[in-house]
Amino acid sequence: MGSIIYEGINIEPSKVVCVGRNYVEHIAELGNEVPSEMVIFNKPSTAIGKEFKYFTKDTRFEGEISFVIGDGKIAGVGFGFDLTHADIQNRLKAKKLPWERAKAFDNSAIFSHFVAFDGDINSLKFILYRNDTIAQEGGVELMIYKPLEILKEIKSFMTLNDGDIIMSGTPKGVSTYNKGDKFTVTLYSSNQILLEYSWIVKG
Repeated sequence: MGSIIYEGINIEPSKVVCVGRNYVEHIAELGNEVPSEMVIFNKPSTAIGKEFKYFTKDTRFEGEISFVIGDGKIAGVGFGFDLTHADIQNRLKAKKLPWERAKAFDNSAIFSHFVAFDGDINSLKFILYRNDTIAQEGGVELMIYKPLEILKEIKSFMTLNDGDIIMSGTPKGVSTYNKGDKFTVTLYSSNQILLEYSWIVKG
């Protein structure tokens, strides 16, 4: 199982629950339809990696505000990457097949540390830099489904264990990446910095 750092403690989530197509501009940039209901898929605990790795020229990064669960509630917040084999996903989508090969592979979920959070969840936003240039920015204000709606929907059919992670979807700006790229994220709440974190893509 992979692990994350939450408030300085190493914990092992049992799963990562992801929300797809949650920002209108991201839906448009990939040419998808706006969903009539929430799109939810899982990544296993083995997808959680400690290093941001390069896979292929068709692997895409998708930066997302992420939440850690405690006592059935959102207990903490961090930032994560949903890495996607875009070529494989496109092939599977065309055949109307599941996405696991494109989304659930080892080291496809890369996270910052997580911090406890009990503030205004609707004020959360982030700016992600790639090699000192803004690659993505977004926040709860732009989400189709807000975090508490997401939590309620997931719990309507799936048990969330303590330490499980919810990834809330990615805004526009997703792209492939290269070995040696540096990613730096700043996560804000009410314009105050909650955390900053950096990764260097390993070969």
